[in-house]
Amino acid sequence: MNDLSLTILPEIAGDAQAIERLHERTFGPGRFVLSAYRIREHVDHVLELSFTARIGTLLVGSVRQLPIRVGDTPALLLGPLTVEPPFRGRGVGRMLLERALKDAKTQGHRLVLLVGDEPYYSRVGFKPVPKGRVTMPGPVDYARLLVLELVEGAFEGVSGPVGPDWSKTPT
Repeated sequence: MNDLSLTILPEIAGDAQAIERLHERTFGPGRFVLSAYRIREHVDHVLELSFTARIGTLLVGSVRQLPIRVGDTPALLLGPLTVEPPFRGRGVGRMLLERALKDAKTQGHRLVLLVGDEPYYSRVGFKPVPKGRVTMPGPVDYARLLVLELVEGAFEGVSGPVGPDWSKTPT
């Protein structure tokens, strides 16, 4: 990260406001109509699988993961991943992504989906979901729907609608 000291830390409840302001600045109000946000309306992200990037006390990036199901198969939905514009291109997003995926695998998760740019996410192993295999609520560019197997073969035979994993919601 050049001459800056970057720290990747698990997200804590007190980070929520700062992260929401970061999302407002980087994604704007249009983010609420996207498929991934429709799923996020119904289930909370997993704090121990969501991370912040800080330089000193300054929050410069964030990544979240939430529990979903693809058909009957449990998985994680990664995102949003965002970095403050002045800090982009310095590896912050990559460090957040690698930490989130490493911890997900360590905790026994097998499959991660996201909607994003293939050239960026393919660097850590994400691949396009084969056409017609998975559906999402609301508008989505299916060419941007990507999957990563944290365990080899975890996506074999998996298909169906993506939705919140209701078993992971507080009652």
